[in-house]
Amino acid sequence: MFILKRQDVEITSIQHPKSGQPVPVLNYQGQTFRLISVFNANQAEEARSFWRDLTDNRGKACVLLEEPDRYSVWGKVRLEQMSGDSGGDDVSVAASTAFTQASLLLLQAVYFDVEDLLGTRQAGAFEKEITKVFQQWNFPQAIAPNEVEDLLQQDPLDGSKVPPWQEHHLNTLLQELYRIGKDYFGNPNFAGRAIDALEDLPDGDRAQFISWMNQSPLGKLWATA
Repeated sequence: MFILKRQDVEITSIQHPKSGQPVPVLNYQGQTFRLISVFNANQAEEARSFWRDLTDNRGKACVLLEEPDRYSVWGKVRLEQMSGDSGGDDVSVAASTAFTQASLLLLQAVYFDVEDLLGTRQAGAFEKEITKVFQQWNFPQAIAPNEVEDLLQQDPLDGSKVPPWQEHHLNTLLQELYRIGKDYFGNPNFAGRAIDALEDLPDGDRAQFISWMNQSPLGKLWATA
């Protein structure tokens, strides 16, 4: 739909009617857009490819925001949908519990791989780096160090402990997790070992999660095809 610069838009946040969490929204010429996915500064081609797929192939009304340190894709939404006054679906990106559990399984798999193969000191450094990601992007229930430690150690399949993340959180986590893992191991081979952890999910949940990943550049990164 549009490729925009930061000076073209206004970015604010509104409260999600169910979770109470702040939801970032972008305003452009009287239209409102909700964050779908975030990409690093060196992922320009991936961001444009994801945006083109949504607009050209799936008919979504989306904008691509180009900033010096990142790219982000936003989907058009009506304010009444955001406030919960409408029963219709938006491009709302609230993640299913199973998708968040799957993402946590991948996070733990990479973390334990670092600990087992590179040692405790590197595992500690990994934990600090992933904490910075959570803090930078305002992940609910993952800001304080003790919260991150719990996420790395607790059973992801315990539904009572799954944080209320949205799909843009999962996109960001999985992109950053891949980047960090590749930095630590020096190659992408860790991704295949991590994907094996998804075997702990029910077959249907695993298939849906992998299908979701394959709809974006995540599938290519993690080689889930």
